[in-house]
Amino acid sequence: MAIRSLSGLDAGFLYIETPEAPMHVGALALFAYPAHEHGPLIEHVRAHLAGRLHLSGVLNQRLALMPFDLGHPIWVNADDIDLEHHVRHAKLPKPGSLAALEKLVAKLHAEPLYRSRPLWQFWIIEGLRDGSFALFTKVHHAALDGAAGVALAHALLDLGPSPRSVPAPSDKEPKPPPGVRRKLGMLFTNTLAQYTKLAKSLPDIAQMASSGAGKLRAALKAPTALVDRWLAPRTRFNVAIDATRTIATWSLPLPEFKSVAAMLDASLNDLLLTLCSGALRRYLKAQRELPKASLIAAIPVSLREQGDASANNQVTMLPCHLGTQFAKAEDRLAAVQAGMAELKQTTSTYKSLIPTDYPSLGAPWIVSGLAQLYAKSKLAERVPLPVNVIISNVPGSPIPLYLAGARMLAYHPISAITHGLALNITVQSYEKALDFGLVACARAVPDLAAVIDALAAEYDELKALAAARLAPTPSRKRKPATRTRSKA
Repeated sequence: MAIRSLSGLDAGFLYIETPEAPMHVGALALFAYPAHEHGPLIEHVRAHLAGRLHLSGVLNQRLALMPFDLGHPIWVNADDIDLEHHVRHAKLPKPGSLAALEKLVAKLHAEPLYRSRPLWQFWIIEGLRDGSFALFTKVHHAALDGAAGVALAHALLDLGPSPRSVPAPSDKEPKPPPGVRRKLGMLFTNTLAQYTKLAKSLPDIAQMASSGAGKLRAALKAPTALVDRWLAPRTRFNVAIDATRTIATWSLPLPEFKSVAAMLDASLNDLLLTLCSGALRRYLKAQRELPKASLIAAIPVSLREQGDASANNQVTMLPCHLGTQFAKAEDRLAAVQAGMAELKQTTSTYKSLIPTDYPSLGAPWIVSGLAQLYAKSKLAERVPLPVNVIISNVPGSPIPLYLAGARMLAYHPISAITHGLALNITVQSYEKALDFGLVACARAVPDLAAVIDALAAEYDELKALAAARLAPTPSRKRKPATRTRSKA
């Protein structure tokens, strides 16, 4: 693996990390046991992963800081990877319920990764009463985004129960970590390149700012509408978080979901957002906390070019109104479709201008300091926020995948939350299912299972709406016209 600097976006996940808000992402995958005995499962999986580490730079790289923390860190080769540290084992107490599994994963997810080691950790969890086992993965967000995470999974997993042959690791000696002089050279070279790129994009940025200023002037003529459009209403999700976590999982059949989307003339993503919109409305209404204005979701939008499989972050967040102020599901769907159409237009117009990097000189001090101030002052509870919740949809594998001969049964993404955003809903398709992973601060949302119940109830309503649209409209019987005799 080549020595490389972190981009501004990648490094940003390190800078904004606090003890209450570790910035790793992961997944909770369920597996059937391999058909053949291989001794203790944990040793079997460790041996499998040992032969795959070289296929992914994410697994065999560690951070190296710049002198005096002057700029973004760099990725260097990890000398020895201690698989007993990185691949761990746990067993659920009987009866091994799903609730017990989610509780354990919530505890593990709250613990930060050690920055002195490669930024990943896997847990093999046994003792589930249905006879399956779980794999809980944690990888720091500085190392990968959702799309890169799927690529990492494909490096470790196989398409059949017999593990494929993989090329042996290179015999080349890994490059030693750079010394102080080389690090400083990399810092100033990268900083110069970043400023040069910034200067070249200034004309386009100025044009974008001019367009935005025109929209702002028009919006200022209706200040109430401006607030509703650009500022999210205050909810229990928008607080300074602590280190406690709660996790909930859910799945629904993908073919049926596609059928419902087709009947409602909606894309899968728009229907998914409408489902989440209705569930959040139900949940907040039950708490007597439903705001009059629409909740606003932060939607991750990939900036990755076609065919780019690099393991870094190439994503931004854009807002979408969820229409939670509407009681009818069809009105919420229309609001989501309008919001997503606007979001797609914004992305198409300004995609090349959305930065994933920024000059690094002094960034660790400045950004980390601001993040600590934001957390300790609980500023998230005092200032208006642009969004209420993160909702993400990641495409996964349509075919079965295997880990060391064990077939994967489900794959629930487990993402990160931060101060001001105490709830994250991430969905990934796998085979014939949509697998949901919900993560929340336990202080803000102690009853996350109630959100799952709201999702299930809302899905039933959307299915009923789709069925009603499909049903033929009964034709009215027409009375025969009265004939009048013409006068002679």
